[in-house]
Amino acid sequence: MKMIIETNSAEETYQLGKQMGEKAGAGEIYCLDGDLGTGKTVFTQGFAAGLGVEGPVNSPTFTILQQYDSGRLPLYHFDVYRIGDVEEMDEIGYEECFYGEGVTLIEWSSLIREILPDQVIRITIEKDLEKGFDYRRITVEGKEG
Repeated sequence: MKMIIETNSAEETYQLGKQMGEKAGAGEIYCLDGDLGTGKTVFTQGFAAGLGVEGPVNSPTFTILQQYDSGRLPLYHFDVYRIGDVEEMDEIGYEECFYGEGVTLIEWSSLIREILPDQVIRITIEKDLEKGFDYRRITVEGKEG
């Protein structure tokens, strides 16, 4: 299944994330990719809100993993942008997150492609400045409905 959604503001990107978070199920892995400044963190904040996570949600750029337990399911939020080697993921204990009872969302997932399970939901966010500064083309693959 492949879906393309166009948003024209950070608020629309946030709302899309929120809708997906509301539908997210235990054990699902969301792989979020896009260039710097495309709105991955805004999408993630909406996703967390859809899960019912309370409090601020920021990219865990320097810690690689943030865990949020205040929602209806635990949210494991990875940002692997600064990862030096995929073996660092072993040290974090990624398998407990990937195969646990929560929902995993991974920013920059293409950097750890070799350890991702086959069944993931891929989300790619792209800009197109010809369509406006806030325009985003968001492609979602692997999620039904």
